[in-house]
Amino acid sequence: MSTRYPFTAVVGMDDLRLALLLNAVSPAVGGVLVRGEKGTAKSTAVRALAELLPAVPVVAGCRFSCDPASPDLGCPDGPHGTAPGTERPARMVELPVGASEDRLVGSLDIEKALADGVKAFEPGLLAAAHRGILYVDEVNLLHDHLIDLLLDAAAMGSSYVEREGVSVRHAARFLLVGTMNPEEGELRPQLLDRFGLTVEVAASRDPRQRVEVVRRRLAFEDDPTAFADRWAGDEAALRERIVTARALLPQVELGDAVLLQIAATCAAFEVDGMRADLVMARTATALAAWAGRTEVTSEDVRQAALLALPHRRRRSPFDAPGLDEDKLDETLEQFKGQEPEPEVDPDEDPEPDGPGDGGPGDGGPGGGVPPQGDGPAAEHSPAPEETSVPEETSAPAPSPEPSPQGAGSGERAAVAASEPFRTKMLSVPGLGEGAAGRRSRARTEHGRTTGSVRPRGALTKLHLAATVQAAAPHQKARGRSGPGLVVRRDDLRQATREGREGNLVLFAVDASGSMAARQRMSAVKGAVLSLLLDAYQRRDKVGLVTFRGRDAEVALPPTSSVDAAAARLEKLPTGGRTPLSAGLLKAHDVLRVERLRDPSRRPLLVVVTDGRATGGGADPVALAARAARLHAADGTASVVVDCETGPVRLGLARELARELGGTAVTLDELRADSIAGLVRDVQAAGQTPQTAWRAA
Repeated sequence: MSTRYPFTAVVGMDDLRLALLLNAVSPAVGGVLVRGEKGTAKSTAVRALAELLPAVPVVAGCRFSCDPASPDLGCPDGPHGTAPGTERPARMVELPVGASEDRLVGSLDIEKALADGVKAFEPGLLAAAHRGILYVDEVNLLHDHLIDLLLDAAAMGSSYVEREGVSVRHAARFLLVGTMNPEEGELRPQLLDRFGLTVEVAASRDPRQRVEVVRRRLAFEDDPTAFADRWAGDEAALRERIVTARALLPQVELGDAVLLQIAATCAAFEVDGMRADLVMARTATALAAWAGRTEVTSEDVRQAALLALPHRRRRSPFDAPGLDEDKLDETLEQFKGQEPEPEVDPDEDPEPDGPGDGGPGDGGPGGGVPPQGDGPAAEHSPAPEETSVPEETSAPAPSPEPSPQGAGSGERAAVAASEPFRTKMLSVPGLGEGAAGRRSRARTEHGRTTGSVRPRGALTKLHLAATVQAAAPHQKARGRSGPGLVVRRDDLRQATREGREGNLVLFAVDASGSMAARQRMSAVKGAVLSLLLDAYQRRDKVGLVTFRGRDAEVALPPTSSVDAAAARLEKLPTGGRTPLSAGLLKAHDVLRVERLRDPSRRPLLVVVTDGRATGGGADPVALAARAARLHAADGTASVVVDCETGPVRLGLARELARELGGTAVTLDELRADSIAGLVRDVQAAGQTPQTAWRAA
């Protein structure tokens, strides 16, 4: 077994080390999500934690790690009765991003089923992680079907397997630790909330600290055993402190005044649900035990809030995680030393409400009403004059749009996007075979079973019923004499399944002078943000190409991080001519490279423009048409978002859509049912985008 880097040798990253140690003291805290840039030793610190955990008492021979003191009555290997116990080191089980569902939850032991005719369950990673650590590196890249299984297990503390004639339930309580690089995409909110604590890590900017990191890492790589021996004393002392804190934990008192501070803090920061309150309470208790105290203090509550609340305040993937520490301190100070109201006995007649008695009509703090002046409601609610005054009277008159020949040659500052809205689904016609997602129909490893085929290579998903059907007629000829089924290679059948895939959504955004009117560009950015939010929810990769002036540029290469795309879009300046052909050609180059990198991921090109072409050659309109036909020849599914406004419209965006072989929609139609209806019609008829446009 390879030597792991010692936990105590990790330089800096105090918050990360504290969050991991608090979970070691109290696994009920709920795990840690570590967010940070690449190369910051996230995985090193997590893997080192397993060496510090105390040994786990288990029932000898139990594959599900039952505790001898209280074995699981429903354990598949039970009943255990008075089975002897033994100890083993705490496990850290790693869940690979590309793991299969069978590997995670377990499955029917196919070899025993076919050879011996016995239904036997083969445990998965959830069983192995029970009473240990389940570690997911790059957790934000985990497939949705695995995330759903993790959510179920984390919520219930057990895993249920109902498949292929197997019905099994076993305990699955584990410390969930995940690491991720936010640049590669965000987590689904449901999984994000399952992590008790979150920590942001970044490489130190202190040259001396960076030198020490390099020195220790090189020493470890030169002689891992000698390096580990150097830190063995510190590791043993830290391990002993964890054991002591665990023993002290049941004695820690969480007073009513502290509970009121916790509840007030969660209310002030408008976190959803009650899980944040519970996590803060458990974290504050663990902090007190770690410090060797039996009473929780306000400082414990403050530290718990900094670890437990930042990731629960996000309302969309475009919100940066974080906590206003000044507001946190004000809230804690306001409720310091206060006691919550006593519970009302339901058998007693309540006193009539009156001034100052804390009833509904009382404005005092005893009524349980959050503070109104500086609280979250006042902070986030728009002022009345911002919503009731018509835009025509409250905003300066917009400047007239430049003419197509326009010039608009001067660059204009970036404008803010309008409020994002919910869009209808745009999908790629046909049946793909890309990575699992939520946009277009695809043959996937996971989804509903639609049939079976003979495997062309290695068998990955056995269709048991079809395999038995294929083998059954030949049993007599093959001389079957026992309970097992005689199966040959030709009998095996692979299950075909249909689900949804994620696509590459490439935005080509016109930032020229003809789009530069402030109100129009704000609406355009709002529409693109809405589509980006949709891409985040559907697990797509996104890319951003912009064109203005004389050329086009790749503002963001294809990535899974939609918040990075949103940040680039926010800073997008406008002005200059409209090199539409350059934008389309740049998009074609991006898609060509991505097809080589990931040929199974199908692209969806979204062109956001008014259709005007005023730059890029002697005949910019003809050049743009030729560039559009390149995409049509490649069979790229495309949508043109028509941004043309005003009483007189030239319909240039629809002409562009015709050349692309795609569809055109207006900004208003992004909110309407017509897009979804058109896409459904295209899919149902089995038409290509070109024939669908001509039929329309």
